[in-house]
Amino acid sequence: MTTRRDFLTSTAAAAAALSVLPGGAQGETPVASPALPVAPGAELAPRPVVISSGNGIRGVKVAYDQIVRGTDTLDAIIAGINIQELDPDDQSVGLGGFPNADGVVQLDASCMHGPTKRAGAVGCLEDIATPSLVAKAVMDYTDHIMLVGAGAKRFALDMGFRSQPLLTEKTRQDWLRWKARLNPNDFWLDHDDDVKIKFSTGTINMNAVNAKGEISSCTSTSGMAWKIPGRLGDSPIVGAGQYCDNEVGAAGSTGRGEANIKVCGGFLTVEHMRQGMAPAQAVLKTLERLVAMTESRLLRPDGRPNFDIQFYAVAKDGRYAAGSLYEGADFAVCDEKGPRLETCVFLYPRGR
Repeated sequence: MTTRRDFLTSTAAAAAALSVLPGGAQGETPVASPALPVAPGAELAPRPVVISSGNGIRGVKVAYDQIVRGTDTLDAIIAGINIQELDPDDQSVGLGGFPNADGVVQLDASCMHGPTKRAGAVGCLEDIATPSLVAKAVMDYTDHIMLVGAGAKRFALDMGFRSQPLLTEKTRQDWLRWKARLNPNDFWLDHDDDVKIKFSTGTINMNAVNAKGEISSCTSTSGMAWKIPGRLGDSPIVGAGQYCDNEVGAAGSTGRGEANIKVCGGFLTVEHMRQGMAPAQAVLKTLERLVAMTESRLLRPDGRPNFDIQFYAVAKDGRYAAGSLYEGADFAVCDEKGPRLETCVFLYPRGR
């Protein structure tokens, strides 16, 4: 059994190692290639593979290398996610993530470990840069699954996590520009010619299977930019932002969390695979269900959603895929061929 001291020591070592990763740690230049061409229901020996949202191109390589060296699948993918969480230039997660409407960075994450059937999550976590690790600590050291707000932060501090400011100067300037445009009659000057006001629903999801067929999943986010304080999206919700079943596979999502919550997309995608669908079929079927559950105010005149969302899925035998509502999205994958970007399957052509 891992002791609290062992946990803190290993966490500190991992964070220190990640902080010195070179910018080129992603390995090979990303290229597009087709998903694994395996017919639904085909039997394959499990093979190690890690898939992620596109922003995880560096992380999938780190996770894959750890998995082939024998690291547990959940520990490996969290190490991959930590790269983005600790990167101040990545404004979608962790340090430097976009803040809420009050200018406060609130982070969410959840994880699942297939072999033990356990899960952990945190929501509205402030001042801790690696919510994925805090979610795993909730899983490892408590009888709960989710901690939120001040309680989540106090738990993290009790576990030895370091409190630090998460709002970088770059992100603070973006928040000020957004705030200045809220009311045209206030005393703030708009600077439209300075920089385009950013809006993000950026998130990282990562899923993996090893040669034993052991599966894990994890999702981390800073949530919607400029969100109402206290807002939770799908990322910290087990069954929505991510889901893992060691007998079937794992799935997760990035994009509009409010749309995903209503269909429990992570769970639904895994259930589609349980029924015999290949990962590509499973993510498309979940997207179809999501569209059917989209309220009219969020539909364009042609009946299609005015937002985008992506689902990522890996099966126990190593098959994988990702799907998007609209054409043009990509995702990261790493296996014996190395890290690369591949193209998502999609429901709708872009621009039609």
